[in-house]
Amino acid sequence: MLRVLIRLYLLTIVTYSAAIYLIPKGIIEVFHTRYMSYNIEQSRGLQSLIVRQYHAVPVEHWSHVTEQLGRDFAPLKVQLLHRQDASYTPAEEQLLEQGKPVIRLGEWGWMEQISSPLNQQLAVKLTIPPDPLDMNLLYWTMNVLIGAALLACLLFWLRPHWRDLERLKTTAAQLGKGNLGERTQIPPSSNIGSLAAVFDTMASDIEHLLNQQRDLLNAVSHELRTPLTRLDFGLALALSDDLPAPNRERLQGLVAHIRELDELVLELLSYSRLQNPAHLPEQVEVVLDEFIDSILGSVDDELENPEIVIDVALDCAVERFTLDPRLTARALQNLLRNAMRYCEQRIQVGVKVCPKGCEIWVDDDGIGIPEDQRERIFEPFYRLDRSRDRATGGFGLGLAISRRALEAQGGTLRAQASPLGGARFRLWLPTV
Repeated sequence: MLRVLIRLYLLTIVTYSAAIYLIPKGIIEVFHTRYMSYNIEQSRGLQSLIVRQYHAVPVEHWSHVTEQLGRDFAPLKVQLLHRQDASYTPAEEQLLEQGKPVIRLGEWGWMEQISSPLNQQLAVKLTIPPDPLDMNLLYWTMNVLIGAALLACLLFWLRPHWRDLERLKTTAAQLGKGNLGERTQIPPSSNIGSLAAVFDTMASDIEHLLNQQRDLLNAVSHELRTPLTRLDFGLALALSDDLPAPNRERLQGLVAHIRELDELVLELLSYSRLQNPAHLPEQVEVVLDEFIDSILGSVDDELENPEIVIDVALDCAVERFTLDPRLTARALQNLLRNAMRYCEQRIQVGVKVCPKGCEIWVDDDGIGIPEDQRERIFEPFYRLDRSRDRATGGFGLGLAISRRALEAQGGTLRAQASPLGGARFRLWLPTV
């Protein structure tokens, strides 16, 4: 808020300063004749008094009159001038010839000098001096107090706006994290009440649509599992009979397809559960080396090529770290299966713990991932062109599930280039 307040205050002060300088100057230029006549009317009595003092004595005594008037009218300055030496403009000289006074205006249209003709050669000029230092300081003090009042007014006006905008920002951040029930709670009387109402309506519509989508996905997935189980059971019974080899082979292919479809349903259910913000992650303190060993053991049987080497590099200042073991294990298992699918001979799992969190990476020496597709691979059902075949590419849900499993814990998952030449998946979990 301080940055916005300073910018708004500077803009206001600069505008105010420019306005008090330019606007009066412009108005005086436009209404110059009226200002001149006004000052002449206001000073007519003073001019008559001064001229009468001169005309009451002979010309040779006018210098003494000037001295006396200078003392009487101090700090105003009274001068007796020869008109040809007083550097009057032609227009001013013409006014003096007509017996009219000549006025020069200062700031804000106030009279600064006034000259009155005494005869054909002489004129008396009255000069109003500038304000003394203490008065200037008082004027500047008034300006400073006006600026302080403007600052207080801006602060008073900006504070409720900033409070409501911060509330709107917090609500948007919570919605982005999956807390779809979050609302701004900004009253209609607020200056952004209409904006908050539209935002809350939009959030309610999004929550409703996503809940409908999630419920439909759950319902379809659950309903699919029942007939799939029946088909699997029926085919298993059929395979128990004596069948010709071609028929048995076709039935076994059908069983493989049904089990593949059942695996897809399980993946869909897992992804749907991770999309639900009501399922909060479980925070458990684990021993990191044992946790990594258990995950490697769970996928070791899936390693088809015995020549593939899996290295583990631990760089931990502490042995324990708090995380959700179920979600983290699921994410790492998917990453390891992905590395097993595409590596040539080597996979490396690294773990590094620092005060801010825990970093785990999975490297492989495969062909890697193009840079322009390193974000898209985390989209559900997205597979790279070279892995469209489900025999190698899976269903396209594993990486999406891994990222959601980490984001549910406040972590991140990124795809990068690996020092081994293939892909690196960098997992980050913050310290709780």
